Order: sequence, then structure tokens, then C-alpha cells
Amino acid sequence: MPTFRQGDVVKVPFPYTDRNTRQHRPALVISNGAVGAGKTLLWVAMITSAANRPWPGDCAIAAYADAGLPIPSVVRPAKITTIAARDAEILGRVDEAVRETALAVISELIGR
Repeated sequence: MPTFRQGDVVKVPFPYTDRNTRQHRPALVISNGAVGAGKTLLWVAMITSAANRPWPGDCAIAAYADAGLPIPSVVRPAKITTIAARDAEILGRVDEAVRETALAVISELIGR
């Protein structure tokens, strides 16, 4: 299994909030690497197309190609989930500014 780092962009089976299904999509690793017993889990935030309706707190990924993304995209910190690390495939990495901004939004959302 690969080693994951906070700021990695991964392809994962991300759950829908309004349906009992999952869609393989990009996500940002927000945990400090793998977590949980045996380090088998990842905390990730959804990444979606920048063309979608914006949500408060969305973080633009300017260097989307460096992140392994085919189109302009945003991190959506309001949508986070836990994924089995074995199901994640590394696509790329966001720059430090995007990582820091996404973590700041998450901190604000959880009241830190």
C-alpha cells in the first residue's frame, strides 16, 4: 500500500450524502497520513469541478494538472469522509497554499 501524506490528491470511492451509493472521484487527503488501528484509514475532502455551483469555503486548485486533475477543480471542505486506504490511488498533490486553506476552512467548520 502506498504511503499517503496530507495534501495528496487521491481517487477514492466517495459516498453521496443523498444516496446510498459511492462514486469514484478525486479527494484531498486531510489526515496526517493514514489513521486508525493499523493505519488503514484516510480522512479525505471532496474535490469537484470548479464549474459546479460554488459552496462557502470551496478552495480553488489553480495548479490542477499538478494535482493530477483533468479540469479546473475545487476542494469542498464541507464534504469530508473516511475511506479505506487500500481503496485510494494517488493522482497528484496540491500546493501548500491550497492545503493550508482547506485545513483552515475545516478548522473553522469544526469550531477550532
